[in-house]
Amino acid sequence: MDAAACPIPKRVGIVHKKGSSEAQGCAAAAAQYLRDRGVEVILDPAEAGRSADLVLVLGGDGTLIYAAHLLGGRPAAILGVNMGSLGFMTEVPYAQLYPALDLVLQGKATVSERMKLRVHVHRGGAAERKVVDSEVLNEVVIAKGALAPMAELEVTAGGQYVTTYKADGVIVATPTGSTAYSLSVGGPILMPTMNGYILTPISPHTLAQRPMVFDESAELEITIDSVVGDAMLTVDGQLTRSLGEGSRVIIRASEHRARLISFSDRSFFEILREKLHWGMIPALGHEHKPRR
Repeated sequence: MDAAACPIPKRVGIVHKKGSSEAQGCAAAAAQYLRDRGVEVILDPAEAGRSADLVLVLGGDGTLIYAAHLLGGRPAAILGVNMGSLGFMTEVPYAQLYPALDLVLQGKATVSERMKLRVHVHRGGAAERKVVDSEVLNEVVIAKGALAPMAELEVTAGGQYVTTYKADGVIVATPTGSTAYSLSVGGPILMPTMNGYILTPISPHTLAQRPMVFDESAELEITIDSVVGDAMLTVDGQLTRSLGEGSRVIIRASEHRARLISFSDRSFFEILREKLHWGMIPALGHEHKPRR
């Protein structure tokens, strides 16, 4: 997916980190800055999701994911400003907020499209019903209950049986989500603009079951074969549902894309080196430079 020019916005929604007085104050200042330049500002998150043509996110990656869920499938661009700690998606540092806004208002920003997933959950045996239908930017997590020794999760891809995971659960992550929970349990890092997704087992009971990368055309179906008590489904940390035996989780590529504003002076690899501290020499506190 190539980067495209971001249209100059006329209506900007502002979504800030909940419970942060710093982010709230920053939102008020940014709102006035935009109004002074003739831009309509929307401060109500739900309304921003419905009608803004750009959403300014002030917080961390969790706040950006929340904003993406507010948009649903709408193609509004998102400008993420990092007021948290890690921030792979909110790549603009707070100190660069106003220069970044100026570039956006001058039509000099670009938009990077990110693949999303669609998750459906069905349960109920003979009277089966759909209980979840949601867009996914980061990841879908299916995890065993606290008292269960493990869960047995049968996986098919495109109607073909893959395997039955005996594990604490599984994570299905987008390329954008590959640097989140999936990475922490041994999943690979994907370029964020790729088309494909990862299935990563959580503490599998055999080391032979490893993470897998699927093409975007493959539809996954994960059936809860066996679990003591309920398993839990979590979608992007925004939505949770209990899953009993026989529940089916169907995951496929969404027809919608998240549109994140990016600035070409920082590569994905530079962000990885910074956020994951690659090449840092702890005793000296500086980065190892490659030989030329």
